Amino acid sequence: MFYRDSKSSDSGSSTSSAPAAMPSSVTAKAMTGVPSIISPDLTITGDLKSNGDIQIDGTVEGDIDSRLLTIGQGAEVRGSVVAETVRISGKVEGQVKAKNVTLDKTAKVIGDITHESLTMEAGAQFEGRVSRIQSASNGSGAKVASLHPASSANGGASSSTSTVQSNAF
Repeated sequence: MFYRDSKSSDSGSSTSSAPAAMPSSVTAKAMTGVPSIISPDLTITGDLKSNGDIQIDGTVEGDIDSRLLTIGQGAEVRGSVVAETVRISGKVEGQVKAKNVTLDKTAKVIGDITHESLTMEAGAQFEGRVSRIQSASNGSGAKVASLHPASSANGGASSSTSTVQSNAF
């Protein structure tokens, strides 16, 4: 969306190389309600970082850091994932760190999962270790910052881990 400044005059002969800034109300709405989408025909090689929501339907070869991440049924991610909430319906090869992790029945994860809450539907495939995040406060939950490895020696994970292999078809 581009907006023309109401004070500028346009005679049709001159063009501006940069769009005018969007009103702050439009910017705020765009940042809170619309995810960044990687479509099925798109392959990204490199890291993704967003303060908002990302929906992956294509392929990402790199690390992803986001507030809310949705990995669609046909999507593939090869790299680590850090988010507050992750819903996986596609394939992930790499470490997953999130407060809330959901593996749908079509999910395939090869790698370790560090979580506060983990939900696996019947049929989800998972090969790796599971570690639970210790909540930093009483009842209010862990912050996303505690998911990053630099926050503590063990990444905020508890000392007990378990290995799970679920290959239900």
